[in-house]
Amino acid sequence: QVRLVESGGGLVQAGGSLGLSCAASGSVWILGAMGWYRQAPGKQRELVAHSTSSGSTNYGDFVKGRFTISVDYALKTAYLQMNGLKPEDTAVYYCHGVLTPVASEIPQQYWGQGSQVTVSS
Repeated sequence: QVRLVESGGGLVQAGGSLGLSCAASGSVWILGAMGWYRQAPGKQRELVAHSTSSGSTNYGDFVKGRFTISVDYALKTAYLQMNGLKPEDTAVYYCHGVLTPVASEIPQQYWGQGSQVTVSS
């Protein structure tokens, strides 16, 4: 079964750094665009970072150069490096990807299970 498995996250003090990983597991033929979203309590899910299969990236306005998305297509893994974290960055972070399973050969959207990031002041 194809899925995205996240790792990383946790608790960090303001100004600190954390990294998130998102690995595609199962029989994945093609890894397409990948992204990270977050959802804080009582708020809507919002885009954090996105990377196309050609390497173009875009970020939420709030990132302001603090986060970096990268994708290793050989390992079928996306990463989010977060520096200069602020208490308002506290949220559950979700990986999102467009994957083409070997079985169907049809691109589909997948979400990771979510990773809690908590930034203390």
